Amino acid sequence: MDAVTQPPVIRLHPADGVVIARQALPPGTPVAPGVATSRRVPAGHKVATRPHAKGEPILRYGQIIGFATRDLAPGEWVHVNECTMGEIALDYAYTQDARPTDYVPLPTTFQGIRRTDGRAATRNYVGIVTSVNCSAHVAELIAMAFRRNPLTGEDPLAAWPNVDGVVALTHKTGCGMTAGEPLNLLRRTLGGYARHANFSHVIAIGLGCEVNQLGGMLEEQRLSGRLRNMDIQEMGGTRKTVEAGIAFVREVLAESNAATRTPVPASELCVALQCGGSDGYSGITANPALGVASDLLVRHGGTVILSETPETYGAEHLLTRRAVSQDVGEKLVGLMRWWEDYTAKEGAEMNANPSPGNKAGGLTTILEKSLGAMAKAGSTNLVDVVRYAEPVTAKGFVFMDTPGYDPVAATGQVAGGANLVCFTTGRGSVFGCKPAPSIKLATNTPMYERMVDDMDINTGTILTGEESLEACGQRVFELMLRVAGGERTKSEAFDFGAAEFAPWVIGATM
Repeated sequence: MDAVTQPPVIRLHPADGVVIARQALPPGTPVAPGVATSRRVPAGHKVATRPHAKGEPILRYGQIIGFATRDLAPGEWVHVNECTMGEIALDYAYTQDARPTDYVPLPTTFQGIRRTDGRAATRNYVGIVTSVNCSAHVAELIAMAFRRNPLTGEDPLAAWPNVDGVVALTHKTGCGMTAGEPLNLLRRTLGGYARHANFSHVIAIGLGCEVNQLGGMLEEQRLSGRLRNMDIQEMGGTRKTVEAGIAFVREVLAESNAATRTPVPASELCVALQCGGSDGYSGITANPALGVASDLLVRHGGTVILSETPETYGAEHLLTRRAVSQDVGEKLVGLMRWWEDYTAKEGAEMNANPSPGNKAGGLTTILEKSLGAMAKAGSTNLVDVVRYAEPVTAKGFVFMDTPGYDPVAATGQVAGGANLVCFTTGRGSVFGCKPAPSIKLATNTPMYERMVDDMDINTGTILTGEESLEACGQRVFELMLRVAGGERTKSEAFDFGAAEFAPWVIGATM
């Protein structure tokens, strides 16, 4: 469908005192009856359409995104110098908007992999997890033995076409840390990956003297019997451990290759919702389009996981209204209070979250960013709130506590069981998340065309009028099913996904 002529600005809610520039606006561009821009306004940025007195709330999406730092005239560019944070009384109205889910009578399927324990996988990897940074290089050496040579084209896995690869998940912690929550969180993350349905077999590599002892982790996470574990010190050093690791992978390749794809109900999809490099269009195109797809998946009986607690801050009252119970809603509010305390202890503030790239793209405060980010979760009920990397067992829309930093957030979601990632971006993030495939959604056409080798789908068509939000969301949902069924994403073509493994590190490094 061809682009159609669109107004130069977008009004998101009748109560809003600002509109969004559809493209860069020169001075004198009409933006409302009797109102024109007083200076150039970049694409995706805000323009005032009515006067704002100093201290008056500024609304976008019909919600407060900040307060005027000075008197603002109609037609002014409204950005970081004109809009700041302030005290807001949020009405949590627990469960007020919760509604019965309108399930699809005949749910669709995708071509998934059915494991012997009944779980559904979207990919088929052999995994290597590491207990500590000291075992990272050994794990990498094992994985390298099965990596395709980009110069010669030689592929050690050519004889096993149903095996997607051997991936080493390394990190920078595991020792010099305290027991309690820091260690528990790391073990919960590693345990979630070791159990992940997208791994047919797993090796755990330790050094031998670290705080995160393999034996303790295997017992705590109930992993004994599921994987092969090796301590470098007990094995006799690097060479012997690498040789044993390579031998194990070769031993299981035939069994792993026996996995075949078969129709699996869409209800077995668990999708991690992520956004990174957001811009002023994120809350208009990609995020709400992903929200439409999320609603469709939930209606098919599936699960979506929203995370990034600091990027939900100030918008949580719109989620507590959708909570299935007050207890679920209060869990979310409790997370916000924890993050307020956590950032205060670190000498930071929640409004420090929007990055320089976010601001260059038109976002001004964390409130504005949060209101756009939460659109990824659509409109269905909030059924559960879980800790970082905690197993997600509920069906429907679940919230997981994570930082806003994308690799750390996605790592927690995949540890929780997500077998697919949908990642929206306005500035152009490049990202993968093995063993789960990652779909990249571009918020605007210029960036999509500039970074077409990294972007899987263009939602900028909503801006240009080429398709409706609902049609774009349907297209996203259909791509979810195809990718879950084996279609490769752009990030997979570049072999992204191992280096992005990043467990959340909290507590002191000793």
